[in-house]
Amino acid sequence: MPRYRLTLEYDGSRFAGWQRQRDMPSVQQTFETAVQAICGGELSVETVVAGRTDAGVHARGQVVHFDLARDFTPDKLRDGLNFYLREDRIAVLDAAIVDSDFSARLSATARHYLYRILNRRPPPAMEAGQVWHVPVPLDSDAMHVAAQRLLGHHDFNSFRSTECQAKSSLRTLDALRVARVADEIHVTTSSRSFLHNQVRIMVGTLKLVGEGRWSADDVSAALAKADRRAAGPTAPPEGLCLMQVDY
Repeated sequence: MPRYRLTLEYDGSRFAGWQRQRDMPSVQQTFETAVQAICGGELSVETVVAGRTDAGVHARGQVVHFDLARDFTPDKLRDGLNFYLREDRIAVLDAAIVDSDFSARLSATARHYLYRILNRRPPPAMEAGQVWHVPVPLDSDAMHVAAQRLLGHHDFNSFRSTECQAKSSLRTLDALRVARVADEIHVTTSSRSFLHNQVRIMVGTLKLVGEGRWSADDVSAALAKADRRAAGPTAPPEGLCLMQVDY
């Protein structure tokens, strides 16, 4: 029974996240339905994904694996799934056959995210649903300086959702960069794994720095307290995108 590894991109704005939901559309359910369709509709498929993106969060480099009783060439599997997904704003970018011990989740060595802030007075038109619109001026240089306080191995309990189910809040943040790109501020970050809402809470906290309401020392103090109430708000999901997963 071959194991397939696929790279996906999707617009998360129409889904209640990756994970299958009882009464709301999910990326997982939509994707698994397409896999069943290409196999004749009788096959039960269990997918394993690199990162369970939340409702409204996008992906350009999501990785998923699954086993199939039927043999497909990678190109035929990719093109067949894209046919069934053509109305859903989900696309299979590539497909490959991998060893049976490969896991899209457990084999990952790094996950890379991009958060986009549209920092201008007028609201987005073309990019609506893809960026967080912040109309007040933000100091991206100050945000970047403050972001460096979060690098390294820390207890990130202040920067995770109160609903996070991870047993430990210890994580190693390998990169966190803030840069202005025309009217946008891009926050890029990398780690082997992130806590629930960690990226969005870090962005929401750095926004306070950009507004001049917080300093880099305030970010350090919030981290040290290891208490969700100490950090800033959770940035909205639409600006966040899973860009790449390393193995």
